[in-house]
Amino acid sequence: MSKFAFLFPGQGSQTVGMGQSFYNESSEVKEKFEQANDVLGYSLTDLMLNGPEEELTKTENAQPALLLNSVAIFEQIKKAGIEPAMVAGHSLGEYSALYAAGALSFEDALKAVHERGKLMEQAVPSGQGTMAAVLGLDDDTILKITQEITNNGATVNVANYNCPGQTVISGTVEGVEQAVEQLKEAGAKRALPLNVSGPFHSQLMQPASEQFQKVLDGVDLHDAQAPVYANVTAKPVQDASEIKQLLTEQLYSPVQFTKTIENMVNEGVDAFVEVGHGKVLSGLVKKVHRRAKVFNIQDVDQLNEFIKWAKEES
Repeated sequence: MSKFAFLFPGQGSQTVGMGQSFYNESSEVKEKFEQANDVLGYSLTDLMLNGPEEELTKTENAQPALLLNSVAIFEQIKKAGIEPAMVAGHSLGEYSALYAAGALSFEDALKAVHERGKLMEQAVPSGQGTMAAVLGLDDDTILKITQEITNNGATVNVANYNCPGQTVISGTVEGVEQAVEQLKEAGAKRALPLNVSGPFHSQLMQPASEQFQKVLDGVDLHDAQAPVYANVTAKPVQDASEIKQLLTEQLYSPVQFTKTIENMVNEGVDAFVEVGHGKVLSGLVKKVHRRAKVFNIQDVDQLNEFIKWAKEES
């Protein structure tokens, strides 16, 4: 029996029109989209399928949109009788992973990420925080430089360990600018500012995490039915109280994606399946483990291709 790891993308993967082919083909997907509109009190469906893009890109809209898209696709895979042996998500994607593992209801997950998006937007005044991708430099050097800058009063932290040679930093504009300069001097091939609305996964998100804890107090979390590899630890978790604590910490802690994939490979995964829009995670998996079998499911044709392969393998 093949072991599948389902991976769920995070913010940045959103695009106007995502989910359209599933919406056109499936009445169940249409129902899911309608349910999301009812829960949120506005037409997320219209925003996802028709835009405008600048509205969809707003954190409070992008997060529920990506969750809805991933959940709709996951349900189609599940309908075919295919279940994941383990799951993980990148940042926001962790909520889709928790839904897939039975730890969160769709309604609770949707409400939680909508509030999470608002709190993240509000945590730092617009224009005061940013992020940058650092390519071609080792993690230890990046960590040392960011810690020195932070200790000197300009906050900058490691936000994502995406794959070997690709790390994201996050903090105040001043902190990130200083870090970009010093990291290039230290040998980084590139250090590129990212087009984001805030310093996500940095210590500047701690006030948001304190408020978000109250949101999670109103959410009915269950023990996960499949191991969920947590962003904060890169380790499998199934206990509901532990999941809740890690979700709070996740807002201001680095995403340990590289270690997550390494740990999943060590568990004998046969294929990684990116469930949702974009190819970001599929690309990162290949950089962590070159020989990994990877599926990317963004439309109905790709879904059918994966289902056919999975059934042949089993």
